[in-house]
Parts: sequence; C-alpha cells; structure tokens
Amino acid sequence: MRKLLITAAMGVSLAVSNVALAAGDMVKPIDKNWSFEGIFGTFDRDAVKKGGQIFFEVCAGCHSANLMSYRNLVDIGWTEEEAKALAAEYEVEDGPDEEGEMFMRPARLSDRFVSPFANEKAARFANGGAFPPDLSVITKARKGGPDYIYSLLVGYKDEAPEGVELAEGTNYNEYFPGHQIFMAQPLYGETVEYPDGTSGTLEEEAANIVNFLSWAAEPELEERKSLGIKVMLYLILLTAMLYALKRRIWNRICLDEYTHGPYVDQYQKDLDKHKMPG
Repeated sequence: MRKLLITAAMGVSLAVSNVALAAGDMVKPIDKNWSFEGIFGTFDRDAVKKGGQIFFEVCAGCHSANLMSYRNLVDIGWTEEEAKALAAEYEVEDGPDEEGEMFMRPARLSDRFVSPFANEKAARFANGGAFPPDLSVITKARKGGPDYIYSLLVGYKDEAPEGVELAEGTNYNEYFPGHQIFMAQPLYGETVEYPDGTSGTLEEEAANIVNFLSWAAEPELEERKSLGIKVMLYLILLTAMLYALKRRIWNRICLDEYTHGPYVDQYQKDLDKHKMPG
C-alpha cells in the first residue's frame, strides 16, 4: 500500500516549477560534492545502481525515461540476466503480426524504458492535470542540476511555516520556487530495500537517485572526460614541439642574417674581439 502511495506521489511533476508561485524566493540548493564532478570525476557505480532500483520501484510508476534502454543498465553493474528479468516485467506494443494485428510482448534489452502512461493525456488524467516530466535528462534540464534535484527531494516539510498558507493540493518544499509543490514527498528513508538487505536514509536515497539520473543524462560522461584529458595532453605536447621547432628555425634565420646579411661587418668585429676563427 505504501509503495502505491509513493508511486502515486511521483505522478505529480517535477516540472510543475513552470507553474509554481514566486520563483524569486527559492532557497539556494545544497552544494554537494558529487563524485562525477570535475575533470577527473567518475560515477559511483554502487550509488548509480541503487538509484536505478529506486527509479524502478518509486519513480517509474509515474515518470518515464524514454531515452534509456534496458541494456544500458548493464553498464552500471546490472548483470544481463537481471536486466532481462526487469525488462520482462513490462510489456511493449509490437507488430503487426502475420494477420496484420498489433500485439503486446514482454520488453527486451533493446527496448526503451516503458512509459507508465500510453500518452500525455492519460498521464495528465491520472495526475490531476499535471504532466510528470520525462527524467532522462532532468538533471540537465533544471537550473542547479544534481544539487537542485537532491535538495528538492530532501526539502519537504511536514508543515508550512507560520503565516504561509498552502494552495489546495500543494506541499511545502524549502527548495522549490515559491515553496509550494504539487508533487507529494516521494522518498522518506528506508523507502526501498537493496539486494544486500540494507536500506538507506532519506539523504542517501536522494543521493542515489540523483546519481542514477545524472548518469542517465550523461552516460558517456566518463568516456568524454577521458578523451578530453588525452586531447589536452596531446595539445600540450604538440604546442611544446611547435615552440621548440619555431625557436630552432628562427635561430637559424637570425644567425644567417647576422653572418651574411647587413650585419656582416659587426659580425667580423665580434669575431676579432673574441678572437674567434672567422
């Protein structure tokens, strides 16, 4: 029952920021040190994998991630068998068959994450008019990125501060623009149980799902950074080689001008002065 309530809560969109009240008084998001930040940053595979579990058990009941395929889960530590088993829990439309009819079949590794609703109208109808946004690139689509999403998830308050009247159906969130958000709190701590039998605090769960969503938004991040470092090293080496070549060439040009050009008389005087053989 609790899981159903949680997934229903996720159905109200993170994108409701577009209709939130007074964006100007938003509190600055919590500044966390994410492992994937910086030029040498990499993803915490354990956190990303746990975040994936949270996504499928909590978020996927209302939110889609249409840019991701089930086979991508293998890249973050899921075995192929685990990914296949997860995909098989969902159905996708396929066809036409030999009779020209469309049919439903279990999802495969090559399929994109199955959306919880058939279309936008169905999603809005199920969520009181709100459209749950696709989470594929949510950390790139929101100002503040991972810090904002993390802060939003841990920023719910049981009650609004004195003097603040909440609009009907909204919840008080310290980090949301206007502080009134339609999406109910999705994580509470110990929301999911991981395969090793452990569970996490609210802060740990929020960090895990942010790690997963950040990976979903940039699965090529580590390769891109690695390539960038190699390119920078190559450019530094090339610059040093070109500088050395330039000095060698211009030294020869200057010496030639000095010994055979208009400064030849001065060259002879210098040779005599230092008793150097001409």
